[in-house]
Amino acid sequence: MFNTSHRAFVGTSATLFVASTAVTISWCNSMSAMPDMPMPGGWNMSMMWMRMPGQTRPAMATAFLGMWLVMMVAMMLPVLMPMLWRYRRAVALTEHRHIDTLTTLVGAAYFFVWTLFGAIVFLLGTILTSLEMQSLALSRAVPTAIGVIMLACGALQFSAWKAHHLACCRRATPDRCRTLPADLRSAWRHGLRLGLHCVHCCFGLTMLLLVAGVMDLRAMALVTAAISVERLAPSGPRVARLIGVVLVAAGLLLVGYTALA
Repeated sequence: MFNTSHRAFVGTSATLFVASTAVTISWCNSMSAMPDMPMPGGWNMSMMWMRMPGQTRPAMATAFLGMWLVMMVAMMLPVLMPMLWRYRRAVALTEHRHIDTLTTLVGAAYFFVWTLFGAIVFLLGTILTSLEMQSLALSRAVPTAIGVIMLACGALQFSAWKAHHLACCRRATPDRCRTLPADLRSAWRHGLRLGLHCVHCCFGLTMLLLVAGVMDLRAMALVTAAISVERLAPSGPRVARLIGVVLVAAGLLLVGYTALA
């Protein structure tokens, strides 16, 4: 019974990953077919931040959050799976009958945190879009700002803050899970804790995705790979610092280029 449940968990997770990835690719291709808006400063604004004709603000927010959640499932499920697997094995020591329900609740709480983060991203994105449309000076400063953000994201990879949350994500071990009661409330709280650590750990790389193009498949694939390697590889902390070196170098080049342009 226990092994059957584990096989069902792996199969369901794989199906969810494939489905969310397929939907994300489809949405990205649909967005890429829409022409971006040329802006002062030599950059293009994605139509994702613009309301379609007849679309209300709540409808726009709902569509964005739906897209964001599916995208996060595709990007984060590879690093969530090992944590859920270890949670299941630990909880199975005391609770067999409701292990699938508890696992589902942990995953739901984890992605609930990411959805809340997506709501903040949407709010800030729409505010910045409105300001950029109204201010010529702000629009011209965007390329330089992107370079500065890239520099900041690279520097963040070397911080104790990043190291702490990365370590918390990497050490979600069975020993840690054994201290959790096998009940719904504890499962939800455990998922929230995992989600909060993950959002903090991935904050810099997520910001990089947002400035590079949240619906750009190449940027999404690179960020997903970076998150997965630093989280799952034995030398993950060293990889995180190496990513920081690359981002700092890229940020310096971009800032220098825009300064000379």
